[in-house]
Amino acid sequence: MSPVQLFEQKKIRSHYDIEKEIWYFSVIDVIEILTGTDRPRKYWGDLKNKLLKEGSQLSDKIGQLKMEAADGKKRLTDVADTEQLLRLIQSIPSPKAEPFKQWLAKVGYERIQELADPAQSLDRARENWQNLGRSEKWIQQRMTGQETRNKLTDYWKESGVEKKDEFAMLTNIIHQEWTGLSVKNHKQVKGLKSQNLRDHMSEAELIFTALAELSTRQIAESDEAKGLLENAKASKKGGAIAKNARIALEDKTGKSVVTGENFLPPGQKKIK
Repeated sequence: MSPVQLFEQKKIRSHYDIEKEIWYFSVIDVIEILTGTDRPRKYWGDLKNKLLKEGSQLSDKIGQLKMEAADGKKRLTDVADTEQLLRLIQSIPSPKAEPFKQWLAKVGYERIQELADPAQSLDRARENWQNLGRSEKWIQQRMTGQETRNKLTDYWKESGVEKKDEFAMLTNIIHQEWTGLSVKNHKQVKGLKSQNLRDHMSEAELIFTALAELSTRQIAESDEAKGLLENAKASKKGGAIAKNARIALEDKTGKSVVTGENFLPPGQKKIK
């Protein structure tokens, strides 16, 4: 499970190991937030050397996990669990150190609550989107779309699609078919880097994405699609249904459904 956590509206890549019941956080992301540096990798490299000279073995215990980088690709990233992060923070002079420690404790407690009552994770997601300024109408559509997405991925799993890159491939087929853009290109149009594309979709984009994925699942179920190739065919058919609906709407309104609009903070520059 690899969600993105928010600390003071800034994203921290993370992974929750369900079996070990341990959170792992991107060291680079934490350093960037605590120090405000625009070169967190260099800061981390210098800090590791400093710790080694002091005889600390902390940096040797830091592990790595594949996490989504700024360009959208999965790359190995240094990660630390809560205990390691608390020790690491002691070596980073920052006025945000204490608030961050409290945030770490809160994240751990909330995860325990969510495991006991999964509905709380939905409530927390809604709260995060509200804090980011999303309208109730947008939030409802985002959550409805996520439910549709989950049902589709459940079908894929049951029909023999297991690898993450296969999930990504099928998702891209659907997206390419209905938008005319790959997921990567759509993110570029919106000026996004590592952000979740769906979190920056307009209400219309969310609706058509849900239509494409709902159609894909129902076609796959009707055709009894098995494996990657058969589900790829269903994905293309499902995406085509949303594409035809998009074109019909655009012909009537004269407005494009797929846009470059996003929810980036006003001061954050779009990538080119």
